Amino acid sequence: MAEQNEQIVLAKRPEGMPSEENFTYEQIEVKAPQKGEVVVRSLYISVDPYMRGRMNDQKSYIEPFKVDEVISGGVVGEVVESEDDELQVGDKVFGMIGWRRFNTVPASQLRKVDGERAPLSAYLGALGLTGLTAYFGLMEIGKPKEGETVVVSGAAGAVGMIVGQIAKNQGAHVVGIAGSDEKVDYIVSELGFDAGVNYKTVENIQDALFGLCPNGVDVYFDNVGGEISDAVLNLLNSFARIPLCGAISSYNRTDGDLGPRVQTKLLKSRALMQAFIVGDFAERFPEGIKQLGTWLAEGKLKYEETITEGFDQIPEAFLGLFEGNNLGKQLVKVADPKY
Repeated sequence: MAEQNEQIVLAKRPEGMPSEENFTYEQIEVKAPQKGEVVVRSLYISVDPYMRGRMNDQKSYIEPFKVDEVISGGVVGEVVESEDDELQVGDKVFGMIGWRRFNTVPASQLRKVDGERAPLSAYLGALGLTGLTAYFGLMEIGKPKEGETVVVSGAAGAVGMIVGQIAKNQGAHVVGIAGSDEKVDYIVSELGFDAGVNYKTVENIQDALFGLCPNGVDVYFDNVGGEISDAVLNLLNSFARIPLCGAISSYNRTDGDLGPRVQTKLLKSRALMQAFIVGDFAERFPEGIKQLGTWLAEGKLKYEETITEGFDQIPEAFLGLFEGNNLGKQLVKVADPKY
């Protein structure tokens, strides 16, 4: 291909909060596809908090990024060259592939998406791994029942806002925790949460939650960890369920993450806390996508996106996640479709 390719690699591992110096741009050639491969032009690239953990050289549920190698994540793009029988030029696809303008990959690593059914960006959010994370974490671990109280931290984030709406669809009383008055207003007035609290402005988060959850907490969807979660755990009802999705409050800490021990709180409430990753439910993704799509079509599910324009803005968009700059899913728009 005549067009220039570019990729972003991990220049060095961060200590604490990452910065621009942890990323390097490289000019590379577009690799010609071999049999069974396609060239994908990136349209939207997802940046996500879990990527911070992959920048550390430590064992986790997913292999860490390697220094001087391309960073990868969720990408929606279009096929511009094909040596595969199933995917044709112009097809729109999703894949966990590199932060590149063009990726040459086996077609088997990609999933075709339908831009007529929903905006392409939605396949990185509400109809993608984000929506599936919310759906399976809440429904399979949280198992909310009508009349129960569900608390969601990171409620204005990509996963949190979908969790809250699904909980409302199940008839629950839903309380969201977010980091600005604007975000709290959004989840209540636009998404239908019953109440919300700005953890940055209240004097005591536990007292604030106690007032909003007079019947205690039956399900706590934990996206943040830290002191916020410490407070919620003190309000658990008997046999409460806690889907543990993330702990963004600790991702950039260098002094450890010390806090109250959870064993006594869980024992007293006989609560279940279960960590999960969306890949645990991979075989059931079609089921989840079908249900999420139905709720979208019925107007029972809304989503918000924060879209930054330009391939060169990917690191900045990623870093902004840890400042709470995004409302909903943070994406980077790289290009418009050609086909």
